Amino acid sequence: MYKSKRSQATDIDLKTRKLVKERDQMCIFCGSTYRIELAHTILSRNNGGLGCEKNLVCACQRCHRIMDSESPKGKKLREIAIKYLERIYGNIDESEVKYNAKSK
Repeated sequence: MYKSKRSQATDIDLKTRKLVKERDQMCIFCGSTYRIELAHTILSRNNGGLGCEKNLVCACQRCHRIMDSESPKGKKLREIAIKYLERIYGNIDESEVKYNAKSK
């Protein structure tokens, strides 16, 4: 099956998946280790968010769904995740984690 360059860039490769899971070890929101998923954080995949360490956090399935919602709680979880990533990597500019067709 053919995948566009954008789709490939926003996917999460095995190496990145392993690094993020080792970094976070559990849901960064509730501490659960059950049904852990990787959540695009600074910029969603739909908006061209790359599948890179600086844009991903571990979240349980429940917290991931809430974070992806437009609810006030979803917004709060996104803020928490961004602060978490910025404690690790420093200030993250959106351009660092956004797919750019010209540079890929």
